[in-house]
Amino acid sequence: MNAPLRRVGVVVMILFGLLFANLNWIQAYKADEYRNSDYNGRVQVAEYERKRGNIEAGGRALATSKETTGELKYLRTYPDGAKYAHVLGYKPVNLAATGIERIENDFLAGTSDQLIGDRIKDMFTGDQTGGGNVLLTLSNKAQDAAYDGLRNNDLGVKRGAAVAIDPRTGALQALVSMPSFDPNPLVSHDSKKAQAAYNELEQDANGPLKNRALTETLPPGSTFKVVVAAAALENGITKDTEIPAGSSYTPPTSGTPIRNAAASICPEAQVTLMEAVTESCNTGFAKLGVRLGADAIKEKARQFGFEQDDLTVGQLGEDGLPVAASHTGTMQNADGGDDPAALAQSSIGQRDVRMTPLQGALIAASVANGGSQMRPYLVRQLLAPDRTTSYYTAKARELRQPISGQVASDLRDMMVSVVENGTGRNAQINGYTVGGKTGTAQSAPDRPDHGWFIGFALDKNGTPISAVCVELEQAGSGGSAEAAKIAGRIMRAVIADPGSR
Repeated sequence: MNAPLRRVGVVVMILFGLLFANLNWIQAYKADEYRNSDYNGRVQVAEYERKRGNIEAGGRALATSKETTGELKYLRTYPDGAKYAHVLGYKPVNLAATGIERIENDFLAGTSDQLIGDRIKDMFTGDQTGGGNVLLTLSNKAQDAAYDGLRNNDLGVKRGAAVAIDPRTGALQALVSMPSFDPNPLVSHDSKKAQAAYNELEQDANGPLKNRALTETLPPGSTFKVVVAAAALENGITKDTEIPAGSSYTPPTSGTPIRNAAASICPEAQVTLMEAVTESCNTGFAKLGVRLGADAIKEKARQFGFEQDDLTVGQLGEDGLPVAASHTGTMQNADGGDDPAALAQSSIGQRDVRMTPLQGALIAASVANGGSQMRPYLVRQLLAPDRTTSYYTAKARELRQPISGQVASDLRDMMVSVVENGTGRNAQINGYTVGGKTGTAQSAPDRPDHGWFIGFALDKNGTPISAVCVELEQAGSGGSAEAAKIAGRIMRAVIADPGSR
């Protein structure tokens, strides 16, 4: 054999070797990936042979499947449309699943290892047992109040979020992001229609697919003063200690003065910490922050949950909906020393401070629960397809303890004063003790301010019932008062729905 033929033979053998190796790679390592690919038509048909389990809350089916006459046997439906969209997500034919539909997909689809007994039984009976059922912690009444309150707010605000949580357990009672979306068109078996519906939502400037309650971070304004007040209480200051205030304060290194929202707010040279919280005294907290120092404030914020980038909300300790980290930002100079101007602005929730609505609710919940912050969760129980067996039941557990019981008690008193005597009056509930903190945060020089409220409700025995955070993006004047009103309605709804607690 001459040299050219030998070279051709060698090349052919190498190509056959590579082809053989590739086939083995596919069969040994890539088989499961291809078998389970969303783009595998045979897998899709097989997946839709089994009825997907329900997602429920308070005995109400929020996501269910109905039989069809098409090639795909079952169609996923969401009876409440947009109301629960950011919690449930959606399970489309060709697009990626989101929300609870994603994180509990195996159990809902019936392919989870927990349901192997049902699948073995099907081998003998020839049946296709449906998927398992996921029960959520949400209160239907609280979710209604949050959704309707945001959507029909008196200021015409288009974007915002609301979160309510049981301070004693961490169970989420409501979670709404505005604007929302109807997930039903996204799960259409007509892939072109589903893709078109998704494209329309994706291109919407208001970002309806974004879960603002968990992933949007905005300057929290004066709600951050609760964190600064906690740091003060742990550094020798009591709620009755007088701190410097005044109508204006220009920090060292800055020519920009910090002023209060109105001339009537703490014009005195000194006010008590209680008065500073009640009146939301910017000058008092700016000076207090400079006095405490950046390390104390950043550390206290961290203890409340700021900077945590691995928190999820689903089952306890399992994969869940991702939560963006809240941040305090930089308060120091390049040499590591405190920057008084940055520190003063940060202490009133401006500058680089950013917070999610969930973090705001967790701060209020920690205060209401005696200083203990419980791990937030959404999944209450996993039930077998026939609902006779529970494969998972949530058991509350502490996430962290950011403050002592005494500090929590003092903060409760100050936050109650805000609702009874200060800027949070709209959150009052007859027969219940309500505490809170409003916040107005600058968004940009040419844009309206954000409006915030964080708060809690206690029964006559002092037992915490609910903690909430409501955020109205670029709400402008009256935004925090409107947020307090919506928060009050959510907490009243929780009170009216004792079965959810």
